[in-house]
Amino acid sequence: MKTNPIRHLARLLACGTLMAFATAGMAQSFPSRPITIVVPFPPGGTTDILARAVAEGMGRELKQTVIVDNRPGAGGNVGTEVVVRAKPDGYTLLVSTAGPLSINQHLYKRQGYDPVKDLSPIGMLASVPIVLVTNPAQPYKTLAEFIAYAKSHPGKLSYGSQGNGTTSHLTMELLKSQAGLDLVHVPYRGSSPAANDLMGGAIQVMFDNSPSTLPFVESGRMRGLGVATAQPVAAIKGLPAIAESVKGFESVAWFAIVGPAALPADVLHKLNAAVNTTLKRPDLVQRFAATGVELTGGEPKALASFMQAESLKWGKVVQSAGVSLD
Repeated sequence: MKTNPIRHLARLLACGTLMAFATAGMAQSFPSRPITIVVPFPPGGTTDILARAVAEGMGRELKQTVIVDNRPGAGGNVGTEVVVRAKPDGYTLLVSTAGPLSINQHLYKRQGYDPVKDLSPIGMLASVPIVLVTNPAQPYKTLAEFIAYAKSHPGKLSYGSQGNGTTSHLTMELLKSQAGLDLVHVPYRGSSPAANDLMGGAIQVMFDNSPSTLPFVESGRMRGLGVATAQPVAAIKGLPAIAESVKGFESVAWFAIVGPAALPADVLHKLNAAVNTTLKRPDLVQRFAATGVELTGGEPKALASFMQAESLKWGKVVQSAGVSLD
């Protein structure tokens, strides 16, 4: 039986039309299943705290479950590579710090990804003051006393960090360089284990983000010495800006959300809109403002430019400090 060529062509056109409508429907239905936000650090730190708050808000906006998955290791590279290798469909995202997004490329000669080529910026989340804290049993009680004590006891004080090459590590290296201090670095896999050892007395001092440290300072389990901002932070009462004692010293932590390279434009737009709406929620703004955190938001292009500027800034610090991780 011969096939009528006109009918056959009509069937093909009909199938093509149905496929086009189906494809459009699939794009419009995003997200149709749970989204995973990878945090490349352990639970309990500022990145984790912020990611969970943002995940909850994005879930409301997108009417879909948003899960946080902690994947620590290698200064954030392990979790970041999970996202880099993920399908660029918007269902696997990353909330991270300057480390994996702008710094690690200067620390690892054989880093498994390029943050410019392999990631899609979605939006800035927040800027966070970094606080210098110490074990309360230490003899110094102020920033000036700490600097004087460290200078008179070179190599005797140990400082912890969230890991090699993280912002907390490089911020202390910057202070060491500018204040002329000799401290021993003890890297950890995230903020929480470093904080536990600080409170336990295994290390004496560390830089960490304000949301992670201030509850311990307020409870007396840590002693705050100063804030790594150019000016004092109104929400962090009683702590001076370190720049008042060490001229020109400044370091601020920042957090952003990104996805794999080549995210579809419509998916990127939906994610960015959900993030920006979430960050404007009054309850969230008030919650984080109490610890000095500024929720920022913004467009993908602005984040891309900022990441590149931060890469140039911290690349110089890494080179000056002579830090290399492989």
